[in-house]
Amino acid sequence: MFEEQSRSTYLGAIETLLSVQYSMNVSYTTLVDDIAEDIANGKLKAGDRLPPQRQFAYERGIAASTAARVYAELLRRGLVVGEVGRGTFVAGEVAPVLPALRLEPFDGRIDLEFNFPTLPDQAALIAKSLAAWLRPEKLAPVLAPTTQRRLVEAGRTAAAFFASERWRPRPENFVFAGSGRQSLAAAISTLVPVGGRLGVEAVTYPMIKGIAARLGVTLVPLAMDSEGIRPDALTKAHRASALNAIYIQPVMQNPLGLTMSEARRDEIVRLVRKHELMIIEDLVYGFLSDQVSLAAQAEERVVIVDSLAKRLAPGIAVGFLYVPSAMREKFAATVRTGAWSVTSLALAAGMGLLADGTAAEITRRKRADALVRQAIVAECLAGLRIDADPRSYHVWLHLPEGWRAEALTAAAARAGIAITPASAFAVAHGHSPNAVRLALGLPSHDDLRTALWRLAGLLSHHDASDMTE
Repeated sequence: MFEEQSRSTYLGAIETLLSVQYSMNVSYTTLVDDIAEDIANGKLKAGDRLPPQRQFAYERGIAASTAARVYAELLRRGLVVGEVGRGTFVAGEVAPVLPALRLEPFDGRIDLEFNFPTLPDQAALIAKSLAAWLRPEKLAPVLAPTTQRRLVEAGRTAAAFFASERWRPRPENFVFAGSGRQSLAAAISTLVPVGGRLGVEAVTYPMIKGIAARLGVTLVPLAMDSEGIRPDALTKAHRASALNAIYIQPVMQNPLGLTMSEARRDEIVRLVRKHELMIIEDLVYGFLSDQVSLAAQAEERVVIVDSLAKRLAPGIAVGFLYVPSAMREKFAATVRTGAWSVTSLALAAGMGLLADGTAAEITRRKRADALVRQAIVAECLAGLRIDADPRSYHVWLHLPEGWRAEALTAAAARAGIAITPASAFAVAHGHSPNAVRLALGLPSHDDLRTALWRLAGLLSHHDASDMTE
């Protein structure tokens, strides 16, 4: 009973905690002012070492790029100095504390951290689709409770939308949630018990770490190569101590941009059948590819996690799972008891956009837009080592000699650009590559080009000795 109560507490709190973490990403000025006050009143003295940025970010529950902006602003005020290889220290002669910074230091901050592909005209397309809701008789049913009948209809709509020559999903196997994160949390909660082990890519979607921690699940990093997790790493980890499931992104992996070959997919499916494991397949970026789900090969072993946030817009808050027939009721119960059910309004909007062709049109345009953005990256960062699927909305930038990921994140923040260091994606602490992820989806094409040229200019200076941690 206690274990069930604890798990319920985990489940009910997770979404609130994640949203709080997101909101804290924009409150770096308060953190700067707090540290400045500690220096002024003597709590922090000249020569005291501040924690590394990634530790600071973890302790405060903020994004790595937000921590970088805090350190950059402290440097701007003259309150700290940075020494490469040693860290960030309170300045020897403490400068007078500047007035609290209430505005962003750069009016034109360019966000290459959060990856929500956005088209200039997508709001107009969505508005056209939802125009009928201006009539009360059309809006009233949308505002009614989400009944089982509506969920069944939504399953039919989703199945028709995702059907292809290679895969025909079953309408009854869809379970709907309030977001992609909720879908992922529900999948882990259903498949992995408290204290269980979930195999994951060694460098992966960072939110998986917070979700697993709050569900009491141990993440087991699996070694990777150019196609994703290595089959031998999966077998070795399972033999060492049995895994309950694995979480993978076989299409346009975030952050590395990898896509599994057919041979690798076959081998992973063979192994999960042999070891009687389940796959949680994250297909959030699958809309940018024609690759079908692993469920087409092994429907009984695969749970698909997806949402409409990136395919359409974050405000279309519909997440969904596609689950094996035998487990459908179990997953539905997890979503209900975890308070992760989709809202009536979001479900109606999402299914309407799938049914009337709007989602297909936005998908088509975003695929074309991603190619343009990747071409801008190739133009601006020519000569640098970049890993990316040319169809994706993110790239993995390996840093040249003389630069560290945290130093570049800080320097980029000072230049008005938010990026994410590799440490945010590494499952094992202290084992992150010297790289950063650049998310391409939010800025306009002109702003993206501006940001990338600024980064190229920073990286052209191989001596980063004036940068903070």
